[in-house]
Amino acid sequence: MERPEIAIDWNVIDLERVDQATLALMLLGLHDGWRTWKGFDWQVLNRLHEKGFITDPKGKGKSVLFTEEGIEESQRLFTKSFLRSGELASENEPVDAIEPLR
Repeated sequence: MERPEIAIDWNVIDLERVDQATLALMLLGLHDGWRTWKGFDWQVLNRLHEKGFITDPKGKGKSVLFTEEGIEESQRLFTKSFLRSGELASENEPVDAIEPLR
């Protein structure tokens, strides 16, 4: 199988939005309390750690811990990103646009 051709200009990608999407999807890997699998790009995980959302991803472990702020933000972003159109968030308010992490 040949190597796939990736036709993305990485210089124009909004890394903040990549970080938001990753943090939201990390909620799907939640296990054993605050742990989540770290099967994402290392640069993204490092940025999420620097922002205080997860513990340091460096190490042999296959998971990291959400911080309290991280799990709250992950849930907020997950709901805003993946709630069905017309549904209400748990606070019975319509979901609005995703805002920057910081």
